[in-house]
Amino acid sequence: MNEEWYQQKWAVAVRHIVAWLVFFSLPYLLHATNESWEREHINEKQAWINYQYYTDAVLVIFFYLNAWVFIPKMIYKKKFFKYTLYILGVFIFMFTSRYIFERVILKSLHPLDLRPTILFTFFIFFTVLSASTAFQMIVDKLRQERKNSAKENENLKTELSLLRSQVSPHFMFNVLNNMVSLARKKSDVLEPSLIKLSSLMRYMLYEADEEKVPLQREAEYLQSYIDLQQQRFGKNVVINVSLEAANSNYEIEPMLLIPFVENAFKHGTGLITDARIDVNLSTRPGMLFFSVRNKYNETSSEIKDKTSGIGLANVKRRLNLLYGDNYVLHIEKKEDWFIVSLQLNLH
Repeated sequence: MNEEWYQQKWAVAVRHIVAWLVFFSLPYLLHATNESWEREHINEKQAWINYQYYTDAVLVIFFYLNAWVFIPKMIYKKKFFKYTLYILGVFIFMFTSRYIFERVILKSLHPLDLRPTILFTFFIFFTVLSASTAFQMIVDKLRQERKNSAKENENLKTELSLLRSQVSPHFMFNVLNNMVSLARKKSDVLEPSLIKLSSLMRYMLYEADEEKVPLQREAEYLQSYIDLQQQRFGKNVVINVSLEAANSNYEIEPMLLIPFVENAFKHGTGLITDARIDVNLSTRPGMLFFSVRNKYNETSSEIKDKTSGIGLANVKRRLNLLYGDNYVLHIEKKEDWFIVSLQLNLH
């Protein structure tokens, strides 16, 4: 079912019926019974009962007329003067009905006192008017919030899809450059590298479309990528890796961590003295700790391609969208090191 049971029409109707029954039963519950008076004035009692049925029907009609017609067509459209005239007209109609009832039907029993009649009619009228207005405005507010929430969720899905689609080409661009480099060197590790690449592509094409993947699979993905980079750079870069993700119960959004590693290889290699990259992944109950640091040379004249930084920008946006306040990300430059550390709530 698309709706919760309490939002379905039958449940709403039941709640309205119960509310009206409680409201209309209050005068009878609070009214003190005088059996001798009722026996002597049985005709007047029956007339009052009939009039009460009529009044109840008028109040119900006014409640929904105000909620479903007056408020949407006048209040929301800022037609306040017209709304006031309509409400005043309904009040005059209810007072006139009460006046005619007491003047015509009950005239032989007691004279009409206008002041209590007006006050009583106004009290009932104002109570129903206030309840009707509050009811409709709350309903409209909740409906708008649900609509905005659905729209926000749809936008979120679309935005995440676009962000993820940007990560994939950026990553593939770097990996294919690695393959070209190995092919030019006629390296013996080209074949195992292609096998690793096929494994990465399988992950990207078939598993990265899932909302979440096991943390272990994401760690294997990172390890394969790092292995490919290790084959490319060989002894030119010292790479230290520690990926501890043995708890398969934890899940994470796919391709969330790879941009940090990509960034380290992009900016921590090349014209860097004593190039070194450290990658660490560990978990504690309910928490993920991930850090990447690389040596960098701020004065390096190496020209970076125009796609530099796409990965990091995307991962920051994805973290905000997906985790809100449930993560801590620190990015800093300290001496000759560029350091990224991430703490992520896995619950």
